[in-house]
Amino acid sequence: MYVLIMLVFLSVCQQVSAQSRRPTVVIVQGAFGGSWGYRKVDSLLTAKGCNVYRPSLTGLGERVHLSSPGIGLHTHILDVVNTILYEDLHDVVLVGHSYGGMVITGVADSIPERIQKLIYVDAAIPENGESIAMIWGKTDKEMEKSTTNGYQLATWVPAGKLPPKDVPQPIKTFTDTLVLKNRRAQTLPGYFISCGWKEMAGRAANKGWPVFSLGTDHNVQWSDPMSLSQLIFQLATNSQDGSSKPSREK
Repeated sequence: MYVLIMLVFLSVCQQVSAQSRRPTVVIVQGAFGGSWGYRKVDSLLTAKGCNVYRPSLTGLGERVHLSSPGIGLHTHILDVVNTILYEDLHDVVLVGHSYGGMVITGVADSIPERIQKLIYVDAAIPENGESIAMIWGKTDKEMEKSTTNGYQLATWVPAGKLPPKDVPQPIKTFTDTLVLKNRRAQTLPGYFISCGWKEMAGRAANKGWPVFSLGTDHNVQWSDPMSLSQLIFQLATNSQDGSSKPSREK
């Protein structure tokens, strides 16, 4: 009887230990989209044993009803910060796609103690004091010329298209600058998955971050979710289980 109890106890301990080793991955979408765009990647990562969170940013995706011109970059940073805090997440593998790179950089600067590493998927890597408009080489006035009632429009979406779909995004999210103050955040490991944004791949390389190329278009979550999820999984686990690191760009 004693042996049986011990076997059950050890089995439970092993299950708890395995659960605690499951990578926690938080994915932040790009501009105009929503967390729905990463549903397939989420499914594939979950099947590999990851705990995946996809917080939608205020005014986008299923939170489009909360949209207003006053929403800025800091609002989106707080969306993700509060997801991490209220879900009590630790050792987070923080993934940002495109515009999401602005957001995850701000999140890491806010709560670096909760972040294990950052993965930029063809994403913006801002320097202190930069907006994504500045990264695009555009002034605020140039951005305003293509703005309607405080929004950048998703002009590629056909009129009358039903959800899920890309939606207009407040211009402030593009013109707000990011103030980076936390030195601890600057020491977090970073990785870059290149899908064509050469300028940002160059920034990553200059920081000494590993750069990986998937050879897809910018919206890799649609064009090759399998390869993307596999690479994210490898990067999320390579410091935890001793597995070999994925091959890098040369």
